Amino acid sequence: MNVERCPKMVAVAENRLQLIRAAFPKEGLFAEKEWLLSPDPFPIDKKFRVELEHLGHRLFVFQRACNQLYQLSVKDKQPAWIAQYLDAGKPKELIEFSRRKEIRDDLPRVIRPDLILTENGYIIAEIDSVPGGIGLTGWLNQTYSQFDDEIIGGADGMLDGFRTVLPNGGDIVLSRESATYRPEMEWIAARLNQREAVAVGVDSGSARNFTPAGITDHGYSWRVVPAENYEPQNGRGVYRFFELFDLPNIPGIERTLGANAEGRISITPPIKPYIEEKMWFALFWLQPLREFWRRELGEKYFIKLQEVIPYSWLLDPTPLPQHAVIPRLEIHDWREAVKFSQKDRDLLLKVSGFSPLGWGSRGIALGSDLPHAEWEKRIENALATFESSPTILQRFHKGQQFEHRYWDPDSGELKTMKGRVRLCPYYFVEGDRVKLRGALATIAPADKKFLHGMSEAILVPSRTG
Repeated sequence: MNVERCPKMVAVAENRLQLIRAAFPKEGLFAEKEWLLSPDPFPIDKKFRVELEHLGHRLFVFQRACNQLYQLSVKDKQPAWIAQYLDAGKPKELIEFSRRKEIRDDLPRVIRPDLILTENGYIIAEIDSVPGGIGLTGWLNQTYSQFDDEIIGGADGMLDGFRTVLPNGGDIVLSRESATYRPEMEWIAARLNQREAVAVGVDSGSARNFTPAGITDHGYSWRVVPAENYEPQNGRGVYRFFELFDLPNIPGIERTLGANAEGRISITPPIKPYIEEKMWFALFWLQPLREFWRRELGEKYFIKLQEVIPYSWLLDPTPLPQHAVIPRLEIHDWREAVKFSQKDRDLLLKVSGFSPLGWGSRGIALGSDLPHAEWEKRIENALATFESSPTILQRFHKGQQFEHRYWDPDSGELKTMKGRVRLCPYYFVEGDRVKLRGALATIAPADKKFLHGMSEAILVPSRTG
């Protein structure tokens, strides 16, 4: 049956779309960003849902092991080159701050991996410690839960999860660099304030217009504030929504960092640029560190992560001994990679971090898509800039094709897209548990190699079944 031409199914879909449009916040969710609407959440079978539940704790243990490995390297209890790699290109003051004993055990409270769904399961493209999409996924979950009881995380999962990040209220401190995400974080703060207002006895009608200042006398409050003129308040938690490379562009940031260093405020994600490097996937595969990972992750988690972390390399220009080769590529020098055929260049070049090119899809290139001269130029640049801005090379895994309905605004009709999926589960570290609170599916046209939010992509929550 052609679903798009079945009158009953079309009517159901159009009713859903009408509900979705009516629920859309006037202020929007992403500044100057649009996506394609769909009447259908993205379906995930029960077996994969269970796998996603387990993945959150594995990634938490992985990040905890990363944090420990860096600190052991600093103390010369692991090779010094580990910390040298991770500190490359970072200001001395920031490195020193990240090593403070007061934040030694602090880890990100929100973990969002980018999963590419393939013919053989899934692969983790990267882990984002300062993820966008929290408010968007919260809104999608609330909206689609009005007509679907199986949305992952349910109607309020994302709100409940984010509240555990700032359980006593707090400030979402957002920089100009991250301004695109301001509307969705304001949505989160407004919904938390409404719930708090009702909890402290304000009637639901008045709670819609309740401000953080109005709640302060009764309960907790949340607000979104610009990083550029932020004044920290003792005892008030801070959710950091800015990249650490952006610190020089934030006037007065020293006051915020000073308050954190003195224990007057808490900041999450912590000021630890080494945690946010993509090179951790390359370090995970290094043979000299194999036993560390096996010990810290446990044999089961180590094997499970090997199945989903793509093989990655650091483009370190350091010469190798004459008898040595780069694992799995069987070359002696990175410049030999310049001669790879187009087929052999099914490899991703990624800026590791601490750079405007280190987030989003800005610093990523697929070798097989590049002309030979451009591939050579990129390899040479990666080697030349390694000490200030390390680059990794990563195996490219092509996404499986799925079909998903969407509303075509040009024709005013329901259509079906053949696309590839980036699935972003949102995990919240809640005490001694890691909980899956939502999963955002981005379905990009099948001809797109990099799967991210774009005007041609469908963005929907995920459901079980």
